[in-house]
Amino acid sequence: MTHRRTALRAAALTAAVVVMASACSGSGGKKSEDDDGGGGRGGKGVDTPRLTIAMVTHSGEGDTFWDIVQSGAKQAARKDNVRFDYSNNKEAGQQAQLVQSAIDKKVDGLIVTLAKPDALKSVIRKAVKAGIPVITINSGAQYSTEVGALTHIGQDEAVAGEAVGEQLNKRKKKKALCVIHEQGNVSLEERCEGAKKTFDGDLDTVNVDGTSMPGVQSSVEAKLQSDKDIDSVITLGAPFAATSAKAKEKAGSDAEVDTFDLNAQVVKELKAKRIGFAVDQQPYLQGYEAVDLLWLHRYNANALGGGKPVLTGPEIVTRDQVPRLEKYTARGTR
Repeated sequence: MTHRRTALRAAALTAAVVVMASACSGSGGKKSEDDDGGGGRGGKGVDTPRLTIAMVTHSGEGDTFWDIVQSGAKQAARKDNVRFDYSNNKEAGQQAQLVQSAIDKKVDGLIVTLAKPDALKSVIRKAVKAGIPVITINSGAQYSTEVGALTHIGQDEAVAGEAVGEQLNKRKKKKALCVIHEQGNVSLEERCEGAKKTFDGDLDTVNVDGTSMPGVQSSVEAKLQSDKDIDSVITLGAPFAATSAKAKEKAGSDAEVDTFDLNAQVVKELKAKRIGFAVDQQPYLQGYEAVDLLWLHRYNANALGGGKPVLTGPEIVTRDQVPRLEKYTARGTR
């Protein structure tokens, strides 16, 4: 009886250990303390200490590009047990104030865009001096090292512009209109300059207010009506492609509309042949990798890029790629 009781105790103890081990190994770590790190569905993440990471961008209201960036960031936050705090303002001074607010909150990491770097350099250096690791994304890659960021994640805007110019040459275009939806944004200007560098034809630019789609449409329509030689309209953000396609139709123009960036609407327009091609910089990756790299830096002192930007693009997307990408754009990750 004594031997049997001992054997039963041993069996029970072994079973308990197996159950505990299964609970630990099945998830790879404990459940995140909050439901998702910033909004969305819950899930289980790593068992590292809870971090707060802030992202401050230059996005204007209603710019769906940044929804995709946030989607990637939130997915990484769920995995890494991170609370994700997003804020934005298209005015550079206001964006700088949001960065200062993140510093005051003593966040564990900061992700920031440098569309208008002069207004942000000093406050980002202040964050670095305070011991907050910084990663820049999307715009202002050439200023990233200068402000003390760990790395920059995005596409090389000049190279992306050059790819557009080369694509226009392949399509035998002769005169292009580059639509800048935010005046003073260095990355948008680099795109147009890059296209101008490699394009064999003539390239003009027009500045529009990207926060007013009726204004964008009327400005592009007016340019197309006044210059019938324009055979290509290049928009620098996905939301402006469909609007420019409407402007082209109202102007009675045969110009092809091409665009930077990708979303579900652009894929729909590609499929319908209302857009010629798109330049994808994979915004989901920009958000995901920025959060994940900050976590890796905190957890394991990791860094990527070797002092150079981590490139997420460009990739030229045409109608041929629509079947492959359609399901991803529909769920908001491309």
